[in-house]
Amino acid sequence: MRIFVTGGAGFIGSALVRHLIEYTSHEVFNFDKLTYAGTLSTVKRVAQSSRYRFLQGDICDAETVRAAIAEFRPDIVTHLAAESHVDRSIDGPGAFVQTNVVGTYVMLAEARAYWLSLDDEAKAAFRFHHISTDEVYGSLGDAGLFTEETPYDPRSPYSASKAGSDHLVSAWSHTYGLPVLITNCSNNYGPYHFPEKLIPLMIVKALAGEPLPLYGAGNQVRDWLFVEDHVRALQAVFERGAVGRTYNVGGHNEKQNIEVVRTVCAILDRLHQREDGKNYAEQITSVADRPGHDKRYAIDATRIGDELGWQPQETFESGIEKTVRWYLDNEAWWRPLVAAKATERRGIA
Repeated sequence: MRIFVTGGAGFIGSALVRHLIEYTSHEVFNFDKLTYAGTLSTVKRVAQSSRYRFLQGDICDAETVRAAIAEFRPDIVTHLAAESHVDRSIDGPGAFVQTNVVGTYVMLAEARAYWLSLDDEAKAAFRFHHISTDEVYGSLGDAGLFTEETPYDPRSPYSASKAGSDHLVSAWSHTYGLPVLITNCSNNYGPYHFPEKLIPLMIVKALAGEPLPLYGAGNQVRDWLFVEDHVRALQAVFERGAVGRTYNVGGHNEKQNIEVVRTVCAILDRLHQREDGKNYAEQITSVADRPGHDKRYAIDATRIGDELGWQPQETFESGIEKTVRWYLDNEAWWRPLVAAKATERRGIA
């Protein structure tokens, strides 16, 4: 098939692009604005493939989107382009509304116009796959899991903007009949993760001998999903998912933030000892919690397992080991980002 990927130079999008070129026969069109968190270095190893092409473009630019879709003629649009960092959304919510809400509207409008131009067979095969987050569901207590029927209750500008985009996609399905799919995933981690996010931030700050800033007591719980498991789920959904269906994607790996950071430190102690012989965990430092910090997220991924046969292949232990080793082996990728101050913590508004 012909897969049009928005945000294909970002963390999850680039992982999807690499996966599709390396493990399938699909053709891929990578459409990315190349914002601060998007870099073509993430897809360098597949960029020479005859099945890959790239265009720098903004999903809010209807004319550019329209021309790209018309030229590529996709079977699938996988929409990953988004502003994604909660801390940044607290300090600058406008960009999140523009990209995540307005940009999704533009993508839906242009995808619908293209879809209506197709013959009956191509129209029946077309899918618009919107990739979203579990954060739209709000915060859980000590028990329970997010299901596809959990009411939306977003708590941050980021999650509110993603909730808005989810509702737009659903509305385009109900109102216009556009064949859509929605996936809501838990916290991703893995190679090429931009170093403002928790796990890569802790790795690069630990190696620099800097304090490891942990919000509050670090007792917030997240369900961690290895990014390569996630993109296998995305492929399963756009290839075999039921039209109009939402699928939650989780890693079955609930961990407190403090557990995650201590695990990263322990792996670094083993693989890259500090020169003074001390443990990296001594660098952990509590900082003031960010406003509206959700207590716990946890995904029930039963539906995608039962209907599409997807299960995560990585445990947290195996995935975090691979991740730490990747950052140790690929300093040339992340050091320029750190030099550009990608590791500054935000969310203090």
